[in-house]
Formats: sequence, structure tokens, C-alpha cells
Amino acid sequence: MKFFTSDTHYFHQDLLGDNDFAPRPFKDLATMHEIMIKNWNAVVKETDTVYHLGDIAMHKDYEAGYPEILALLMQLNGQIIFIKGNHDHRTLFKFLAQNNSVLANGQNKFAFADVGIIIKFNHHQYYLTHYPLLLGVTKNIRNLHGHVHHYSVPIKENINVGVDAPELDFLPDKQPFGRPISENQIDLIAAKKATVLANMSQ
Repeated sequence: MKFFTSDTHYFHQDLLGDNDFAPRPFKDLATMHEIMIKNWNAVVKETDTVYHLGDIAMHKDYEAGYPEILALLMQLNGQIIFIKGNHDHRTLFKFLAQNNSVLANGQNKFAFADVGIIIKFNHHQYYLTHYPLLLGVTKNIRNLHGHVHHYSVPIKENINVGVDAPELDFLPDKQPFGRPISENQIDLIAAKKATVLANMSQ
């Protein structure tokens, strides 16, 4: 199974509590991390692949905090393929690569892409990027992205998969915070978003 997420911002102290950017109602980072790890592992199995579309973590100690970031990521199930976000440094990717592990199926725990990845599933082609792409009118192409947090691009082909994305409200059941979106949920979100935008244009 494929899963998608973005903008986890692990270790980002300034997001805790109430703020205009991306408020997170947790009393401390330890509580936030515990909940996010639990919600991730509740659906992702070791044999699954999670595409993380950028902004993994923002540690107050910068490179000195990389071992803590690695320790957290190693608690998450599945293979994780990282696409670089604007807050992700290549030095972090290099550190993770140097400390990579091998899963039971022989795959590396971590894989990396600088700009994006193109994959196909459920009769659609998906451009996976950190920043939203303006694709124009397409037939079977969708852009899964992050970066914009609480903003939803008003184009049906653009789906924000961030942990605090408005598109999560298109799912029939509330998505627990930090839980990646499955490939099957993508279709549900896309259909609902297309209906909502069509109704708004009438």
C-alpha cells in the first residue's frame, strides 16, 4: 500500500499552541511526537511505502539534532521516500542516507528525491512534489503536494496531503493527526474536492 504525507515538522517547537501559521494543540513536543508516531503506525505496515513530500523536521539544534530526528524516523513503519521541502537540508538527507537501515524485504528504510517523483496508481498519474504545481486542465494527472499547510489550492487536480491540510476534511471520517493518507483515500478526497469546487462555480 502507498501512503502520502507532508509537513510533519517534527521538533518544531514554535508550532505548539496557538499561532497563525500552523497551530498544533499539544502541550509539548514529546506528546506531539508520541501521537504522530502512534497514528502513523496504526495504518502503515513494514511492507508499505510512505511518500513524505517535504518539511520533515525543524530541530532547534540544527545539525546537532539530526540523531534525534533519525531516532524518531526509525520508529515509523514502512519504507519512507522523502521529497525535499524548503525546510529540508541536503545535509539531513546525507545523514539519513549514511545511517540508513535495510528492511526485511531488502529495501532501504529511506530513499530520497530532490524535486519530485512521478508514480501511477488507480488509473491516474501522480506528480509528487513539495510545492503545488499549476498543471492546467488535465485528464488523468493529479499533483500531490504539501507546503501550504492550512491552504487548499482551488484546483481539483491539486491535493494537499500535509498533516494539517484542509483536504483532510473531505474524508468521511476525521483523520488522526500525523496519519498518512492512503492511496484509496486519495480517490475519496479527489472526488469530494471536485464536487465542492464545481458547486462553488455555479
